[in-house]
Amino acid sequence: MAGLRGTLRRTRWRLGLVGTSVAALLAGVGLISAGAAHAAAGCRVVYSAPSQWPGGFTANVDLTNLGDPLNGWRLTWTYPAGQRVAQAWNANVTSSGNDVTATNVGYNAALGTNQTVSFGFNGSWSGSNPAPTSFALNGVTCTGSVGPTTPPPTTPPPTTPPPTTPPPAGDAMAYVAAMQPGWNLGNTFDAVGADETAWGNPRVTAAQLDAIRAQGFNSIRIPVTWSNRHGPAPSYTIDAAWLNRIKEVVGWALDDGFYVMINLHHDSWQWIHEMPTNRTTVLNRYNALWTQLAAAFRDAAPRLHFESVNEPQFANSSGDAQNAQLLHELNVNFHRIVRASGGNNATRMLVLPTLHTSSEQARINELTTTINQLNDRNLIATVHFYGYWPFSVNVAGGTRFDATTQQDLVDSFDRVYNAFVARRIPVIIGEYGLLGFDRHTGTIQQGEKLKFFEYFGYYARHRQLTTQLWDNGQHFNRTTFQWRDAELINQIKSSWTTRSGTASADQVYVPRTGSITAKSLTLNLNGTTFSGLRQGSTELVRGTDYTVSGNQLTLTASALTRLVGSRAYGVNATLQARFSAGVPWRIDVISHDPPVLSNATGSTASFAIPTQFRGDQLATMEAKYADGSNAGPHDWTPFKEFDVTFAPDYTGNRITLTDTFFGEVRDGAPVTLTFHFWSGARVTYRVTKSGGSVTGQLG
Repeated sequence: MAGLRGTLRRTRWRLGLVGTSVAALLAGVGLISAGAAHAAAGCRVVYSAPSQWPGGFTANVDLTNLGDPLNGWRLTWTYPAGQRVAQAWNANVTSSGNDVTATNVGYNAALGTNQTVSFGFNGSWSGSNPAPTSFALNGVTCTGSVGPTTPPPTTPPPTTPPPTTPPPAGDAMAYVAAMQPGWNLGNTFDAVGADETAWGNPRVTAAQLDAIRAQGFNSIRIPVTWSNRHGPAPSYTIDAAWLNRIKEVVGWALDDGFYVMINLHHDSWQWIHEMPTNRTTVLNRYNALWTQLAAAFRDAAPRLHFESVNEPQFANSSGDAQNAQLLHELNVNFHRIVRASGGNNATRMLVLPTLHTSSEQARINELTTTINQLNDRNLIATVHFYGYWPFSVNVAGGTRFDATTQQDLVDSFDRVYNAFVARRIPVIIGEYGLLGFDRHTGTIQQGEKLKFFEYFGYYARHRQLTTQLWDNGQHFNRTTFQWRDAELINQIKSSWTTRSGTASADQVYVPRTGSITAKSLTLNLNGTTFSGLRQGSTELVRGTDYTVSGNQLTLTASALTRLVGSRAYGVNATLQARFSAGVPWRIDVISHDPPVLSNATGSTASFAIPTQFRGDQLATMEAKYADGSNAGPHDWTPFKEFDVTFAPDYTGNRITLTDTFFGEVRDGAPVTLTFHFWSGARVTYRVTKSGGSVTGQLG
């Protein structure tokens, strides 16, 4: 992840909700122990098509096992009107003519008695789109009740998905739809250093890729930086050991059934950016690398595709026109070299970026010109999306996923849709996340972060964009194979198939002392209905513990008094608001008092304000001079950048001000800081820099 972060946008013509459902049948199914002769069988399937548009539709399938527990399942059906399946999630879905087979992915193979597994897919239709009339689980027709026992199948269904068969050559839309969802193997082969572990991640293993595949990801982007991996001009021969290592990992990924992308990654800012002033040398080097890569992967499976360059950028150019011309030249040379190499490269899917992988209209228009000129139906456009910048890094008061942040996402996705997808040119969001994640995932408040990813997944799905999560090791632990933020990944996974209800906040603050009053939150239903409020396994009582009026959820004073108990500082109770679809919304009930800050002295390189947070959490900080003008970096706003200029340390009971902040503070001019906390509390503090020394005191 480097350079500017693009944004995307697109629209899909909605014909309204098309509801069909089929209650299914009981299947005599099952994997049973070797000593058993028969297994109780039964299943129920609810099939629905909640949305439909000209030529396409989205379907959801809920499969309930009514029989003996299963360890691996296979659901089959036949479409009555020639519908075809494209992109799927939470299952491996393949088709042969009108016959469709869905098998489990690794994480949902186990299906106990009366347990339900859900999966979904996008499909295409013409003429009509009726629902299937019959389903079979592991070869036995579903009836909706437990039927006669049946002998076990001679060949148990697989517990891991087979490799995905790519769509027919030339069907770029179906190819990219089948890639959803995707994941980046970041900060690994793209690292600029000694080897793939240079940026702190462990060496890649087949087991790591197996684990990611089991999480439901269908595509993997493997960024590769080649800058220090080849010899001198004129041949620029790629280091054989490095190339063989890339081929090994690509092979593992293809064997797992992934769609795989490789590219030239940080080469973009290491040497390709010099093209305005060193065109011939850069172009020769670029062409030499792609000539070798095209030859090395000439006969690889079609599920491998190439990206010409990551986040292309140019230094010291004359402006937009020259930038566009240079990127066009790179993309055209890339296309010519790969196609001319023959083999599977003659029709291999090729990924072309906009300048900076930006979704600004001008950048999109430039790439549209290139794609029109190439006139190749096996091309894919790519942009990156890291959100509205003030929210993405927490600066300028951008602490919330508000209407402005949401509209930025909508506008971006709509622009990309209108330019490409509406013309049957597929789009991959090759990287997405939040820029604050470059430091740590706590830069953006948890609830606001979850709302962003809930909406991101929904709108990308709505606009038929395939998404690839940027993960530099901060999300999926590549040693333990566990997600570091389970709440975040659950929200991301849920967004692949449905919407989730959220609320205006995930925190309810109650004073540590004094009277407790009722507290209200605004529910964001997102097309769902509110089901109830729960603490652990205990249902709270509607009308007594809480009330709901329209979209207002109110916790009563009596319930809050019970929930906070002795009212110790911090989280005293955690509730879950549940909705008709998606993941529950966590609500922490927190006892607090206004934070207390103390006087301090220090240096510009090391200054910290002793702070008693008293159950509260810091949202943002303002910095102003006595005349009301803004102090510190980004002086167009009083609200400074979280982590970059200030950072709370809850364990160490302090707020740190960085040398980055003091580096742009005038010497001898007192600065008034206003700390904004999530409870709504505000505390003012004054700091004065004198040379390399700093003094601080309450305002």
